[in-house]
Amino acid sequence: MTLAAIFGCKGSRLGAEEAAFFRDVRPWGFILFARNVETPDQVRRLVDDLRATVGRADAPVLIDQEGGRVQRLGPPHWRRYPPGRAYGELPANDPLLRREITRLGARLLAHDLAALGINVDCVPVLDVPVPGAHDVIGDRAYGATPEAVAALGRAACEGLIAGGVLPVIKHIPGHGRATADSHLALPVVDAAYEDLDAWDFAPFRVLSDMPMAMTAHVVYTAVDPKRPATTSRKAMRQVIRGALGFDGLVMSDDLSMKALGGSFEERARASLAAGCDVVLHCNGDMHEMMAVAAGAKRLAGQAARRAAAALGRIARQPEPFDAEEGWARFEAAFAGRAA
Repeated sequence: MTLAAIFGCKGSRLGAEEAAFFRDVRPWGFILFARNVETPDQVRRLVDDLRATVGRADAPVLIDQEGGRVQRLGPPHWRRYPPGRAYGELPANDPLLRREITRLGARLLAHDLAALGINVDCVPVLDVPVPGAHDVIGDRAYGATPEAVAALGRAACEGLIAGGVLPVIKHIPGHGRATADSHLALPVVDAAYEDLDAWDFAPFRVLSDMPMAMTAHVVYTAVDPKRPATTSRKAMRQVIRGALGFDGLVMSDDLSMKALGGSFEERARASLAAGCDVVLHCNGDMHEMMAVAAGAKRLAGQAARRAAAALGRIARQPEPFDAEEGWARFEAAFAGRAA
């Protein structure tokens, strides 16, 4: 049995209690944060140990390695990457350059991650900011229009996939208009459906062929005035699976974020009941993970099909790539610009 859940762990090494818990509940995958990272060899050991607990060599191991302020791997062992906005600010008279360098940046990210055994990156951010929105997205966005975000988001996906790493489009169906940080509070968006569809939802429709997506803990009153997308059956059926046509694996954003209410068991149950395929819990707190496991269910049916299809998109052999040459090209593109 595989549990429809992705869990984090507390530190840089897997504890005995954590290992026993993961062997017992058998989550679909795992996620790493900066607290789990020391050196390349240590990360590789941790990744191997996590997969050993569930007995699946292809178990997804995720990380948020966007660049800018959301980068779990950094100096001295890994290079710094610019935020999404920096790609969108490359010379305006050369849109092909923007796409090329965005793809290259993602290919370099994939090179870093694949060397550690990490096979999923929670990139790209497809949220489109609007004036007055909370800056939780801010410079993480590739541009200021749906068209720009979609174009560079696809380039990022292509770079990751070419390097053997799965992308996760986030935060479906759009966090850019939110006036609160969903880590701390529940954002409520009152925009008309027509405006949401033309702006917020648009990049996700363009990239509906991607293998995985992460939900937004955001209430869209034009869709469901009571529940955020993560726990809203209306948002899932009418927007994500319906209007956007997304048939890939949908995971919740982190269940420990303060945008969600209720117990962790209730959060997990509500997310899956709404239509999420798997739930995500990040902080490694054992009591919370036990509650999430109690509210989760076996990965089966359409969710299992989508999970298998997503993993099937991992390239068995990444495209040929000279990382040093790639870095030289990448750094030259950003010469004189702040990372």
